[in-house]
Amino acid sequence: MGTVTIGVSIAVPEPHGSLLQERRAGFGDPAAHGIPTHVTLLPPTEVDASALPAVEAHLISVAAAGRPFPMRLSGTGTFRPLSPVVFVQVMAGGSACSWLQERVRDASGPMARELQFPYHPHVTVAHGISEEAMDRAYEELSEYEAEWPCTGFALYEQGTDGVWRKLRDFAFGGTVVPPQAPATAARGTLPAR
Repeated sequence: MGTVTIGVSIAVPEPHGSLLQERRAGFGDPAAHGIPTHVTLLPPTEVDASALPAVEAHLISVAAAGRPFPMRLSGTGTFRPLSPVVFVQVMAGGSACSWLQERVRDASGPMARELQFPYHPHVTVAHGISEEAMDRAYEELSEYEAEWPCTGFALYEQGTDGVWRKLRDFAFGGTVVPPQAPATAARGTLPAR
């Protein structure tokens, strides 16, 4: 069967996901349209294709233990000079993301792995492009704001064309969105250019 490259992430919902993906493309990031806008819970990880049923079963149990929580993005940050990345910061929901990613990578599960860098929830908006373009991304999105109730996560597979495609959604076991999370239309703002 061979191996597949998978990832687990929280999708940034519309209209925010498309807006940030278009901005990423506008900064010159060639990977922008192949990567749905997200907060990573498991970075690209190679697994044997025959392990996918065990991966899904594990993610079902992680999701069953999770509960909806408010997510809020605000402003920008960067991992430079360690890594050529500019991101939008996760200002609310980060501790829940950390809890989830630890369980996704649990040593007893099918996706146990060490991380190259300490976990830091974020939404990448520029990666591996010119310093000038990364500076522009950092400045132009510095006042970006978005929030929504996070109700689950998804499993993705990277195709041979480099494009990430969703395999399955996993909804949290709790059905009540915390009152501080906006239960109606998510809000997002971008400063005028």
